Amino acid sequence: MPVNMSLSAVTNGLPADVTESVQRAIIEDVGSGDVTSQYTVPEDVEASAVMKAKASGIVAGLPVAALVFVHVDPTLDIQMMAVDGQAVESGETLMTVSGSARSILTAERTALNFVQRLSGIATRTASFVRLVEGTKARITDTRKTTPGLRSLEKYAVRKGGGYNHRSGLFDAVLIKDNHIAASGGITSAVQSAYAQAPHTMTVTVECDTIEQVEEAIAAGADIVLLDNMSLSDIETAVEAVNGSAAIEASGGISEVNAGDIAQAGVDIISVGALTHSAVAMDIGLDLIRR
Repeated sequence: MPVNMSLSAVTNGLPADVTESVQRAIIEDVGSGDVTSQYTVPEDVEASAVMKAKASGIVAGLPVAALVFVHVDPTLDIQMMAVDGQAVESGETLMTVSGSARSILTAERTALNFVQRLSGIATRTASFVRLVEGTKARITDTRKTTPGLRSLEKYAVRKGGGYNHRSGLFDAVLIKDNHIAASGGITSAVQSAYAQAPHTMTVTVECDTIEQVEEAIAAGADIVLLDNMSLSDIETAVEAVNGSAAIEASGGISEVNAGDIAQAGVDIISVGALTHSAVAMDIGLDLIRR
């Protein structure tokens, strides 16, 4: 059963930049004012609105949506009827909003945009997580996120049961094919990275072939990333690594092959589709004049 919760009880754990994201989204949509609501709805009209799921899935972004309403009008009363990370069914009430009808209408689309997008990501993530149950593989996201919304989209991945890969270019070394070409090879790139990076920072090498995997292991890479490899090549790579490094599979990962790749013995499966191809969850808001 859903639990009635106050806004203050659910905002903990949101990314630090959530307020900036909310403000930017409201400015983008509202601009100089919501002319439709101003011209058609009397200022003193009060209303109640109910946000409901119109499809089953994993909800995420409810406190973000609530922050949108409160930012538009601090006098609005927000009640949370579900929590982020919760599995919900079609028709289930997620949130109620009461107060100025104008304010509710002004905030509606921006609030729904956040919760629909983030719930879609959480739902897609959960589907991948289910596919690798019983294996050691973790489903992680990538940097293929909507510009300006990375922290929120990675938050949604966590709410779907997945894990976050590196946050950006600054918190881990990931030597990709173009770095290998620019630095003169895998061995030289790895040696240069270890000579300069903090000792706590991991070094990952992206490999397209088994030969590159062997070179990366010999160079001492912490993680070997198997890029767009066939299942048979992944199995061969797992044998070649033999526990000397963590193994990540990436590229071309889908619901069709994720389970088999996990069964092959990899440690990490990074899936760009969690964020770049997630379908927004169908969620609506119905308003009743009081």
